[in-house]
Amino acid sequence: MSPVDDPVPPIGPATSYAEQLVQTESLQALREVIDAGGKVRRVVARRAGLGESELVTLQHLILGARGPAEVARLLEVSTAASTGIVDRLVSHGHVERRPHPDDRRRTDVHVTESGREEVLGLLMPMFEELARLDAEFDDAERAVVARYLRRTLEAFDAVITPQPPPSEA
Repeated sequence: MSPVDDPVPPIGPATSYAEQLVQTESLQALREVIDAGGKVRRVVARRAGLGESELVTLQHLILGARGPAEVARLLEVSTAASTGIVDRLVSHGHVERRPHPDDRRRTDVHVTESGREEVLGLLMPMFEELARLDAEFDDAERAVVARYLRRTLEAFDAVITPQPPPSEA
């Protein structure tokens, strides 16, 4: 049988469901935002001379110091991999290791002022534009947008969090 004569493979339930989805303007816009978010991360990392894991680490550290094991958990990498990421950030002058204030056996990783300024400076045009956009909405409109985005996060969690297999009755 030649490839042209091959029968069409059967369509599974996931493909069948996806083909029936109605792509509304809001769903299409959401897909574009998700794609653009990934691109922003890649562009900012490249402009800063960092890898994406390093940038993500800096974004977490801007929110507060973390221990190396916590960095590994946040990035979903091994502690050895997170050590390498932190080492590279230290060599850039973006983070520093400091003794933990309550446990001398541990260290915390802190973002430096230059690390904070580099990341926030690269993201500033986006932050400014988002602030202008947000100012165009009244409180009721912001509540609708916030509800949509929070429910979107719940939908993402359906993929991120392992689901139990369906029980057989």
